[in-house]
Amino acid sequence: MTNKTLLLAIIFSFFYSIPFCKSQNKKDYSLINKVVEWQIKNFPDTSGPKAGWVHAAFYRGLIEWGEYQKSDKIDRFLLDLGQSLNWNMLDRVYDADDLCIGQTYIKLYERHKKPEMIKAVVDRVQFIMDHPLNESLRTVNNKPNRERWGWCDALFMAPPVYAQLYKLNKDKKFLDFCFSEYKVTCDSLYNKNEHLFIRDLRFINAKEDNGKPLFWSRGNGWVYSGLTFMLNNVPKSHPSYNYYLNLYKEMSETIIKCYDKNGSWHASMFDLDSYPQPENSASGFFVHGLAWGINKGILDKKKYKPIVYKTWNALKSHVNEDGKLGYVQSIGHAPKAVTKDSAAPYGVGAFLLAATEVMKLSN
Repeated sequence: MTNKTLLLAIIFSFFYSIPFCKSQNKKDYSLINKVVEWQIKNFPDTSGPKAGWVHAAFYRGLIEWGEYQKSDKIDRFLLDLGQSLNWNMLDRVYDADDLCIGQTYIKLYERHKKPEMIKAVVDRVQFIMDHPLNESLRTVNNKPNRERWGWCDALFMAPPVYAQLYKLNKDKKFLDFCFSEYKVTCDSLYNKNEHLFIRDLRFINAKEDNGKPLFWSRGNGWVYSGLTFMLNNVPKSHPSYNYYLNLYKEMSETIIKCYDKNGSWHASMFDLDSYPQPENSASGFFVHGLAWGINKGILDKKKYKPIVYKTWNALKSHVNEDGKLGYVQSIGHAPKAVTKDSAAPYGVGAFLLAATEVMKLSN
């Protein structure tokens, strides 16, 4: 190969490897903000209280996108929300879902430094650590124990709060307690052969119609996306860091084997035929986690970047003209059918988390 030929090959390879031009970025920004506007216009959703997990997952995506854009409008929306709730949470002290909103309170506190923003979060976490529970992860009627992290979604809801509180005051007790509880859940729900989580202990031997193990996509999306929050805040010197990192890497390898030809994940990880429609809460969380890993230098750019852009394009294709993100599975604990009109705030939260990391990647 001559020097001239080599130079042309390098130039061609460089331009071919850039799937986002400035005009595409502008289109994406416009689309993303249209999704934000639609969800705020339709806030709150009737499927859950403003302080509950349904909306808290939306807030987490919204604050990440707002910080990336330096949006005063989003900041004002979230400040008004916190004030309307008196910076409180729902009443179930040990339930991970009710702690999720604390993630947004803490991030707002980091910018505005008003102690009332995090007082309820700190008090609740301190109480839990002072009064730990050691019961089984399932109740007598075989349902997940809501007072432990007995369902995989809980690993998105609660552990990031502990990691954020550590980052605020550098007290290792938050990380130690969180790691202990996290391992209990992983030891029970993580399949070390498939590198995926069952949703809870009801599904330990469950099979899909095609005979493969039942792994709920959004449940794994919750865990995978939540791991990025842990790795952002847990120092590499803490024993839990490599544990979370290894889990993240293992899941990444399986996740990229489970999307369809168009780039979408479905409600089930291993049985796309039984659930033939895309499922965009899972897709959003997976795109978020994959793009984050590239941005952090953890995932190989050559291998994963084309996947991220393909799956991001698929995710965007399901936003309608009004800004509504469709094909989001309703509240549940196992794969269900979805439609193009199915929408939910947590789906938008996942979409905004994905959007933030993809825009970082494309820029």
